[in-house]
Amino acid sequence: MSSPAPVLYVVATPIGNLEDITLRALRVLSEADVVACEDTRKTRVLLERHGIPATRLVSFHKFNEAKRTAELIQRLREGASVALVCNAGTPGISDPGARLVQAAVENGIRVEVVPGPSATTAALSVSCLPHEEFVFCGFLPPRSTTRRKKFFTIKNEPRTLVFFETANRLGDSLADMLEVLGDRRIEIARELTKVHEEMIRTSLSSAASDLRDKTIKGEIVLIVEGAKEILSAPASNLDEEVRSAMKQLGISRSEAAKLIASARGIRKQDVYRALARKGEPQD
Repeated sequence: MSSPAPVLYVVATPIGNLEDITLRALRVLSEADVVACEDTRKTRVLLERHGIPATRLVSFHKFNEAKRTAELIQRLREGASVALVCNAGTPGISDPGARLVQAAVENGIRVEVVPGPSATTAALSVSCLPHEEFVFCGFLPPRSTTRRKKFFTIKNEPRTLVFFETANRLGDSLADMLEVLGDRRIEIARELTKVHEEMIRTSLSSAASDLRDKTIKGEIVLIVEGAKEILSAPASNLDEEVRSAMKQLGISRSEAAKLIASARGIRKQDVYRALARKGEPQD
């Protein structure tokens, strides 16, 4: 690619329908000296669909990201142009890429974004939940205990919450979410832009019951209503919150205090002081 200086291009690619790609992205992918991709097989399908030779592909995924970053930075310093893509959507957003971008910036290499599809904004654009403001929480942890801890830290967040989840864990995650967050409106975006695209608008209680043992397939974006009531006074009901966290998560008082402090946006020491004033024992 003719360029006054080497450039790392961060290129968004389709999240499903292979026609959802910009003219600029096609040009960059056809002219770049190297196309670094999460899965060479999937990127090869995309390139061949648009008549682009797939001869400059190199793998770049979470298992080789450190090693490959050093190699790609060297190629860039030698004058090559590199196009970075992931399997779907925009690299670096719950996908490999952030390490390479950081390294490029640290080495004085120009970084350009080639914007395009995003599962997050695609799902929100057809959502009926408020999305003037939202919090993107990425992929949910695979273990139930870790998931519930995460939910505790965001239970008082008033903005709409957006998660990625795998189809095989969705039922368990919904059950954990219902236990910690209580019943809320949710929307499940499945297989966006694909043949079996579906938007399920329901509640946590209904979804947790309906999907717990049901087989569901495809890529999932989960949109959850934010908290309706925010606990504003730092010392109100802290003892009840700590006991609830200990019981639901099976954790120590110290761990519960840390979680509640994170959820409230206060220091753990402030939670301890409030408990002490109420005569609660501390460990």
